[in-house]
Amino acid sequence: MAEVLDIGEKTATGPELFDFISEGPRLLFEVSTMAMSWQMLRISAPRGDAHPVMVLPGFMGGDGSTAFLRRFLDGLGYVTLPWLQGQNVGRLDLLEGAMRRFYRAHQSYGVKISLIGQSLGGVFARRIAQEFPDAVRSVITLGSPYAADSDNVAHPLVTRLFKSMSGSSVHDLREMPEAFVAAHELPMPTTSIYSKRDGVVDWRACIEAVGPTRENVEVRGSHTGMAMAPEVLHVIADRLAQDPARWQPFDRKSGCRAFLYPSPAKPSPRAPEPKT
Repeated sequence: MAEVLDIGEKTATGPELFDFISEGPRLLFEVSTMAMSWQMLRISAPRGDAHPVMVLPGFMGGDGSTAFLRRFLDGLGYVTLPWLQGQNVGRLDLLEGAMRRFYRAHQSYGVKISLIGQSLGGVFARRIAQEFPDAVRSVITLGSPYAADSDNVAHPLVTRLFKSMSGSSVHDLREMPEAFVAAHELPMPTTSIYSKRDGVVDWRACIEAVGPTRENVEVRGSHTGMAMAPEVLHVIADRLAQDPARWQPFDRKSGCRAFLYPSPAKPSPRAPEPKT
């Protein structure tokens, strides 16, 4: 039986006001923390097999916003692939362009490629994985509201900006025949990294049912700083180093991790699906 996180009676209604206001200061703190811990992080990060990794930016971000993450992975020996679609404003044509780029990369390298997406980039990453399941090694999302079922999961200012830039609302996208339903379970290993202090989207929209190859890892920090927070980069390195054939969930109790990563929410059985 599948399991879901027990997140209480409250549904996703958007981030807390204080978390939204404090996004900027917390981002600056995370950047300074990374500057101090960069060398130690690179030394302690698990090493993998140097397979290709495609990184997709969040809403209003471009490849520059993921440059730090890609530099970190380059240092670990991975072949990192920027998405090369310019600014991610949420349009479906950008998703289609990312799909074409992924397909060409898979044809070129001839091996499975891991996908990492920040925020909206993670929603796109999951849609790519749905389209090309046999070509994807693993999917890692960073504060990605792929389980959103309404426009209420993001702060109202972000929601209005998304509608203005993409020309669509969350409801519109879900109604389009060619659109994505990124909350669908994926067959490859997936790791959803989220923060209950997320100041842009409600964390409840960033998690999924726990399963044999599906996990949610909680971190403490901001939404915008996830692609450069040391504790997030450590999880990413650990997950990419996993052999998909012998995949194991992230061990938050190993070493000093218990002090860095909050205890996971208690899982509870999923209610049976209604019969149709």
